[in-house]
Amino acid sequence: MLRQLGIRSRRWVRRPQEARTWGDRGLVATGRRADHGAMTSNDTPRAPHPYVGMWVTADGFIRQELLPSGRYDEARGNRQSAYTGRYTVTGDHIDYVDDTGFTATGDVRDGVLFHEHLVLYREGDERARQGGIRSRG
Repeated sequence: MLRQLGIRSRRWVRRPQEARTWGDRGLVATGRRADHGAMTSNDTPRAPHPYVGMWVTADGFIRQELLPSGRYDEARGNRQSAYTGRYTVTGDHIDYVDDTGFTATGDVRDGVLFHEHLVLYREGDERARQGGIRSRG
């Protein structure tokens, strides 16, 4: 009947997601941005990515907040919002693009964020109070 009217029927097939990354205000799956207003099947909001929150250096001088919106805000000393931009997470790897276009990367290993030459801990992490660990390079 639909073909007689010149209308094709469409079958929607949900394919498994090959990769899941977070950032830029929502879940990005296989190169396509998911619906930012998406809800789970029981209409409850999606939980934020586990890396969302405040990360700090052992001395507390640098404070980087990863926001659930896929944005970050980094303070240095008394300078609030010294760097701001967006980030995406792929596995344990974070790609940053600040608002001026500068790019940087980071990796989370054993609950520690290695961001370029910085070592950041979750705010309140006991390891930071113990003097932290050295950067990887």
